[in-house]
Amino acid sequence: MHTTPVEPVDALIDERALSKLKWRCRRGLLENDIFIERFFNRFETVLTVNQAQGLSALMELSDNDLLDLHLARKSLEQVDASLVCKDVSEVLSMLRQPFER
Repeated sequence: MHTTPVEPVDALIDERALSKLKWRCRRGLLENDIFIERFFNRFETVLTVNQAQGLSALMELSDNDLLDLHLARKSLEQVDASLVCKDVSEVLSMLRQPFER
């Protein structure tokens, strides 16, 4: 019997998946692009598979809902209750971290 290896939950995302994720994260609003660019500048070398899945889930939102989340004008529950989970909440927290110069 042949089984497919399962990645550990804290496994880092590989280079190819990271590249695809970055492409998927391109947005129509400049403000969202700035938040996401800062996120990748800070976290791309330590981004886990689960965090990447959380970020992908956030990318399903409209630009306006995503910006409302970035700016904490709305909560995950207000935007889409189905997104309330550990991975999405963790990534949202990472996205909201203040920019360090």
